[in-house]
Amino acid sequence: MGSANPKRDPEYDAGHVPMTEELDDARHTMPSVAPVAIALVLVAVAIGVAAYVFRAKPVVSGKIDNAYAVTVPRQNTVLAAVNVTFKNVHDKPITLRSVSVTLNSDDGEHTDDGASVADFPRYVQAYPELAQHVTQGIARETRLAPGQELSGTVIVSFPVTKEKFDARRDLSANLSVFDHRPVEIR
Repeated sequence: MGSANPKRDPEYDAGHVPMTEELDDARHTMPSVAPVAIALVLVAVAIGVAAYVFRAKPVVSGKIDNAYAVTVPRQNTVLAAVNVTFKNVHDKPITLRSVSVTLNSDDGEHTDDGASVADFPRYVQAYPELAQHVTQGIARETRLAPGQELSGTVIVSFPVTKEKFDARRDLSANLSVFDHRPVEIR
């Protein structure tokens, strides 16, 4: 009566799990596809909405009105007067950090920061043909109220000939504004 059952299941041994249990089919171990797909779609929609709401909004819009270059003698370089107009489209005042101009020509891409407005009279005196294309200079740290528009000149230099400057592929002005991303205008 008190004898032990010899056909009892042996104690479970984790080191010797039968192959049929270890590599069970996916339908018994994976959730169904519908809830997973719905969850992925909801996460994607939430990320899309967050990206749209928190996207960087432009603070400046504008255009390049015209550009004129003169040859710097014996230097294979041009001095260019680039006239730009831009407007603060942000709901708060902005302060202009700097303006640079990028030239894309057959020689490649060249970028130069705008010269100081204090140097404009010296450039105009040295290159009189530039004078008729220079308007009010755009000074660093110029403050613009919401909706305010500003037009002015940026003087830059590029290591290309006047012919290559005139045959350029592209010209863009890059406005750097404090506390905001830089804005490129064409």
